[in-house]
Amino acid sequence: MAEKREYRMEELARLAGITVRTLRFYRERKLIPPPRREGRIAWYDDHHLARLRTITALLERGHTLNGIAELAEAFDHGRDVGDLLGVGGPTEEEPVHLTPEELADRYAGEATPENLAAAMELGYLGTDGEEIVHISRRLLDVSSALVHEGIPLAEVLRAAQQVRTHADALADLFTDLVLRHTSAQDLPRLRPLARSVVEAELSLALDRRMRNQAQTDIHSIGSPSD
Repeated sequence: MAEKREYRMEELARLAGITVRTLRFYRERKLIPPPRREGRIAWYDDHHLARLRTITALLERGHTLNGIAELAEAFDHGRDVGDLLGVGGPTEEEPVHLTPEELADRYAGEATPENLAAAMELGYLGTDGEEIVHISRRLLDVSSALVHEGIPLAEVLRAAQQVRTHADALADLFTDLVLRHTSAQDLPRLRPLARSVVEAELSLALDRRMRNQAQTDIHSIGSPSD
C-alpha cells in the first residue's frame, strides 16, 4: 500500500500548478476540504492535490467557480458507491470509475450540478474517494451517446426515471412468475430469459412505433396544404 503523503501549502500549490494566493482563495470558497492542523501548520494530502487538479481541468472546460463549488458539495455529500451497488450483490452491470473532468467530457458540457444531482438521486452515480462511479457502463454509454446526438441530459434523466418505473414492474412480474413455480435459487439462472423477453418485446414495440410514424409522415406529406 502506497504511503500517504502530506504537503505544506507552498508545496501543494507548486504541485497543483497554482499560486499560494489561489490556493487560499479555493480554501476560503470551500472548494477543497480543510487541511489537517498541527499547531499552526496546515497539512494537505493527495486528496487535496487531486481536487485542485480537477478544479483546474473543469475551469479549462468552461465551468465557473460557482458551478464547481456546487459540484464539489454534491460529490462530498453523494452516496458511496458501495451503498449503491451493495456489498457482494449480484449484478451484470460493469461500474465505471471517472474523474469529474472525464464525466464533464462525456456529457459535452451538460454535467451541471442539477443534472448530476438528478443522476445521483436515480442511483446512477456514486463516489469512491476523489473518483465518481457510474453503476453501469451500458447506461453511461447510452446516455452519453444521446447527449451527443443533441438530446439534453435533463430530458434523458427524466426518461430514465420513467424507464426505471417500468423496469421495476417487469422485474416484479418475472420474479413473481419464477417464485410461483420454482425457487429463489433459480432466479440467477433464469435471469437471462427475462432480459431476452424484454429486449425482444422492446424491439417489436419499436418496430411498431416506427411503422406508425412512417405512415403518419406519409399521410402528412400527402395532405393538401391550405
